[in-house]
Amino acid sequence: MTRPIVRRAIFPAAGLATRFLPVTKAQSKYVLPLIDKPTIQYAVEEAIASGLEQVIMVTGGGNSAISEHFDRSRELEFYLEDRGKHELLRVLAEVDRLSDEIDITYMQQKEHLGLGHAVWTARRLVEGEASAVLLADDVILGGAPCLRQLMTAHAETGGATVLAVRRVGQDQISRYGIIATGTSNGRLHQVVDMVEKPPLDEAPSDLAIFGRYILTPDVFEALGDTLPGKGKEIQLTDAIRRTLAGGRVFAIEFEGDYYDTGTVPGYLRANLALALKRPDLRDAMLAVVRELIDTSEITRN
Repeated sequence: MTRPIVRRAIFPAAGLATRFLPVTKAQSKYVLPLIDKPTIQYAVEEAIASGLEQVIMVTGGGNSAISEHFDRSRELEFYLEDRGKHELLRVLAEVDRLSDEIDITYMQQKEHLGLGHAVWTARRLVEGEASAVLLADDVILGGAPCLRQLMTAHAETGGATVLAVRRVGQDQISRYGIIATGTSNGRLHQVVDMVEKPPLDEAPSDLAIFGRYILTPDVFEALGDTLPGKGKEIQLTDAIRRTLAGGRVFAIEFEGDYYDTGTVPGYLRANLALALKRPDLRDAMLAVVRELIDTSEITRN
């Protein structure tokens, strides 16, 4: 039997990011820095490490900051070369290398109708094949790339739709799509139902869907007929749910460190957590944290 192959990933990047206003009034939240790289770069690096061939960026039309980041900047290179800043030139070369290793395509979501609609917008570019979907504000680092874990599960299940899931606390359940499981094999679960952002008393489990998916063609077909749901948007969860009757939807409890950069508290926490893991930043950041704690104690007393 031929192993199912996933070659492309859709990156929905058209959201208005109102939580981050006013900084996102004129730029995409996906170019906001996580330490010294925009969050979208972590996602592209994950796609490359997972062996994909193409990334399809679905933007709201204002994609210039994203595309300019991955395009080569000759003017900046000449400036750095002229001043002997060779270390920074190497940093630029690493970014340029990404677009050599994977094709990056841009298309516009003409209306802000939700995640499901953004994915459906790219349907013609995936050519009827299974495709990955990656939400770049969910940054997952460490060990095997999260997308690669999903691709392995996709192959092991004979080409099923696969969702990335993780157990969450009761206070977090209403923030996520939550799955109900059938048979399980270790970290791999058959999905028999799913609910988008349920209240705690209606949640079928504590397994929450995070921003990584492998979608089969029947999900794209279901998206074409899915009406707006919660938040008056076309929900990807609703479309996947319509395909459950075929018994071909699975979830994998992914391994890796998860950073939520889609909210202001999560974004600030992610920057601090990653800075504390970097040898060149750890001591300086620890000193800052201690200083802030001491100042807070003095103020409180």
